[in-house]
Amino acid sequence: MLFFKAFDSLSVDQELKNLYEEVEVQKVLASKSTNNLYICVKSTRLINRQNIRKMEELLNKQLFLHTGNKAFLRPQFELSAQYNFEKLYPIYRDSILEELKEKSIVSYQILANAEVIIEDLRMKIIVTESCVTKEKSTKLKDFLETVFQERFSYNVHVNFEYLPVKEEDTDRELEYSRQLIGSEPFAAAGTTPDNVVKEGAAFAPSRQSQSSDSSNRFMAGGRKSAYEKGKSSYRKLPKDSSVVYGRNFEGSVIPICDILAEIGEVIIRGKLIKPETRPIRNEKTVITFVLTDFTDSIKVKLFAKNIEVDEIMEELKPGEYFMLKGIAQLDTFEHDITISSVAGIKKINDFTATRKDLAPKKRVELHAHTQMSDMDGVTDVKKMVKRAFSWGHSAIAITDHGVVQSFPDASHAINPKDYTDEEEKQRAKDFKVIYGMEAYLVDDIKEVVTGGKGQSLQDSFVVFDIETTGFSAKNDRIIEIGAVKVAGGETIDTFSTFVNPEVPIPYEIEQLTSIRDDMVMDAPKIENVLPDFLAFCEGCGLVAHNASFDVGFIKKNAKRLGITIDFTVIDTVGLSRILLPELSRFKLNTVAKALKVSLENHHRAVDDAGATAEIFIKLCEMLRERDITKVDEIDKLGKLSTEAIRKLPSYHAIMLAQNDIGRVNLYKMVSLSHLEYFHKRPKIPKSLLNECREGIILGSACEAGELYRAIISNKSPEAIHRIVNYYDYLEIQPLCNNEFLLRSERSDEKDITSREDLININKKIVDLGEEYNKPVVATCDVHFLDPEDDIYRKIIMAGKGFKDADEMPALYLRTTEEMLKEFSYLGSEKAEEVVITNTNQIADRIEKISPVRPDKCPPVLENSDENLRQICYDKAYSMYGDPLPGPVQERLEHELDSIIKNGFAVMYIIAQKLVWKSNEDGYLVGSRGSVGSSFVATMSGITEVNPLPPHYYCTNCHYADFDSEEVKKYAGSSGCDMPDRTCPQCGKPLNKDGHDIPFETFLGFNGDKEPDIDLNFSGEYQSKAHDYTEVIFGKGQTFRAGTIGTLAEKTAYGYVKNYFEERGIHKRHVEIERLVEGCVGVRRTTGQHPGGIVVLPLGENIYSFTPVQHPANDMTTSTITTHFDY
Repeated sequence: MLFFKAFDSLSVDQELKNLYEEVEVQKVLASKSTNNLYICVKSTRLINRQNIRKMEELLNKQLFLHTGNKAFLRPQFELSAQYNFEKLYPIYRDSILEELKEKSIVSYQILANAEVIIEDLRMKIIVTESCVTKEKSTKLKDFLETVFQERFSYNVHVNFEYLPVKEEDTDRELEYSRQLIGSEPFAAAGTTPDNVVKEGAAFAPSRQSQSSDSSNRFMAGGRKSAYEKGKSSYRKLPKDSSVVYGRNFEGSVIPICDILAEIGEVIIRGKLIKPETRPIRNEKTVITFVLTDFTDSIKVKLFAKNIEVDEIMEELKPGEYFMLKGIAQLDTFEHDITISSVAGIKKINDFTATRKDLAPKKRVELHAHTQMSDMDGVTDVKKMVKRAFSWGHSAIAITDHGVVQSFPDASHAINPKDYTDEEEKQRAKDFKVIYGMEAYLVDDIKEVVTGGKGQSLQDSFVVFDIETTGFSAKNDRIIEIGAVKVAGGETIDTFSTFVNPEVPIPYEIEQLTSIRDDMVMDAPKIENVLPDFLAFCEGCGLVAHNASFDVGFIKKNAKRLGITIDFTVIDTVGLSRILLPELSRFKLNTVAKALKVSLENHHRAVDDAGATAEIFIKLCEMLRERDITKVDEIDKLGKLSTEAIRKLPSYHAIMLAQNDIGRVNLYKMVSLSHLEYFHKRPKIPKSLLNECREGIILGSACEAGELYRAIISNKSPEAIHRIVNYYDYLEIQPLCNNEFLLRSERSDEKDITSREDLININKKIVDLGEEYNKPVVATCDVHFLDPEDDIYRKIIMAGKGFKDADEMPALYLRTTEEMLKEFSYLGSEKAEEVVITNTNQIADRIEKISPVRPDKCPPVLENSDENLRQICYDKAYSMYGDPLPGPVQERLEHELDSIIKNGFAVMYIIAQKLVWKSNEDGYLVGSRGSVGSSFVATMSGITEVNPLPPHYYCTNCHYADFDSEEVKKYAGSSGCDMPDRTCPQCGKPLNKDGHDIPFETFLGFNGDKEPDIDLNFSGEYQSKAHDYTEVIFGKGQTFRAGTIGTLAEKTAYGYVKNYFEERGIHKRHVEIERLVEGCVGVRRTTGQHPGGIVVLPLGENIYSFTPVQHPANDMTTSTITTHFDY
């Protein structure tokens, strides 16, 4: 019976439906002792373990949840003749390992790390000799032979070959053996609890084993001493000067993470954070603090007499390390386990492992991310720079993703003035922060035509398409070739054939193409088909949609057969990008629809080739309309449109600013990547990079870089040549950085199955460096400082929705020794070259520069000095008369001299113009902050606060009183508090004013402190005020001040809390708070300052000061802000 007839009420997704639609249910076996059901199924398609498990889960959830039964599938496969054991094992290996992992983690590790040699029906497993491998080999052999016999009817013989243990690995192996051997049961494939059936039994640790583990864990501190009280006897210990509270003690320390219940008396150690006091009754105080050993954190409570508190708090300094003895029990107020009844506290040394770089010759890190890498890096840039300096490195490169917002802080991380030792002071002066970026690079200059030979578009072309077993020209096979020959805009011939790949067609390819094994088994092999196809193509150019893929397979197979080919190739994807810029995607069906070309049976070579031929003919018509008649003229059409560039895929690339020219060019590229080319990411087209290449050193970056991607995609030597020549240096990284590729389900990454594959890729890059004379550097791709900091990035990644957040690579800053060890497989000489020599050579090529202009560069308004003086005196005369009273004249001249001398007059004039314009338009303006201490600001109308000493003045006759005894009584306070008076000269009511605020409050004692004039405009008028600055200075001379929005404490708390809740892990509130501190500050978005305006001096380029962008990368707004935080 077909599977879905047997279980007709089962609801599954389309993928499982397709996979199981032809599966037959043979029988169902029931176990009386366990109530398990074993459903025996037969399939002509290979179903991997993951999809077996998925179906089992759905069966149990939907059909057997309330029956008391649990269902397991027992598959048997009848596969096509394309399969044999040698072909089957590599395909089914992951399923075997997954099943082994469920049954025995030790056996899984043995097979996963073993070398396996398949020959006919013999399977040789080569492993390192140990008591573990010998103990498990018999059961592993039985498991494998049973699986292949019962599921595939292969009578496989498995044998083990043991390699001798290396001497240096002996101790580690013995320890490993003691931990694992005989410690776990193994549910073999051929056994079940009641021996009713031979497969499908679930494996789980015994209840006895589980409870034993829990007991040992929770009793680690010993409950007895806390509860036997009088029965306990304590040995008197000698006095210890490290004791800061209570009495001396000794005993074993328990990790804080093991305190999960009320386990009585414990000894813990950790770093002290958050000491606080709270008075209670009876002249006592509760002292609370948190202790963390970085496995977890716990709150500690002391009850002390008030007279003891100061002395205790003097000892309990945050950041220092302590050991204490107390009772772990439930605190009803905290609703959590805390430590109380503290018997003693000792001060101890920092027990955490502090990594130091002790290598005599040190490396330089050229690829490091900070908190400014959008929700990715978690390290404060100052900490990172200081760590590199403390390790004795000469430089470090800051290369955040697509942004340079950490540069200002990075430049202030190391200050020679902070060091008293002359040698350290000099080293601080010489230390270099390298300002760079990991860019999202787009190849917009890729040729549409390769190998052009001057053909006319009316000449003969073969438009072709192939179907394959996968995406790797190196490892996958062609299963169909379809081709159409066109000339003069007409179809003149066709070519179509299946190809026997001699390997099974994967299920996903069968679903995509509808080509099955039985359709190709009798077809000719590639060695017969390819010569015929090449004969068909003789004298023609080749045309294909995404030609690099199709031509790559043809070239690879031709090379295997010893055939040299040299064709002109036209890619209709690239041609469509130029001629159809309005499209958002350029897949074959999308382009066909746009050009009204019929496409039936998509993903069949002959049909796709026919549609591509019609597309090519129509595109040629469009070319002729543009007076393009020859193939070689196509690439002269010009640049892709901005919209087309936005939609191109991007690669990572490292850009380092070599000098100030490079810095300005980098800022220009950052700006345009945000203003023009932003689409999900700020993209930089190669055409822009070529314009701005001066002063930029370009590196090939990580696995997301163009070179690494080309290597794993098995691109042609010509493509590799083009890529390598484009970069100034090549980059390799530790294997763990790219181990996620081993778990990847992406089709272009499926060939990477072992660490050896990752090593070979790095070796390939090193070889390319030698071949093309390009330096190869080893970098960490730093995202956090230390190995233990990975928890912060895991939390951030989980918050972003990454399912593999817990498997993130160890992207920490490594020492020279650690990096040499990482690349030891290159040999000691080559490892030193890539880790030390080349990284220092790159750093030495870079000048020490400042990321921001050191000069103040105030904006310029013609006659601003004279105008300010005139405005102030006009206002003063109108209030106090001419001549001015002495205190007014002296204060006004003192301020004006200082302001004009330091070049700040223009700042006052800008504020004056904005305030006057707002008032003119009917909106009052508020000012805040220390600007109220400037009398010039008062006289120019910027503020209404009068900072002169309290005084009376008459606006009628200009009488003024600054020094009468009555006035002097109010010195230091506000004139408005003085009693009302009439003018002794004219009898009019006197004005009371003056708040006695010194000018130095605003611009400092030397008058050279940059003025911060904060103006509050009406909400509805603010945008008009901003626009008016452009009227004052001219279009393109003003920019809104940008801001950076980072992960706030409240949001970070949610991230941390959810991270552990989703994993079923309980964490105390204080531990969550500790982890929150490591997550806050990570960049999330950008915005604009509510009032800040950056004015560009005339004749200057904004890129000389800062990059610019849209706030929050909103491409619909016309607002442009500074990239740096205001």
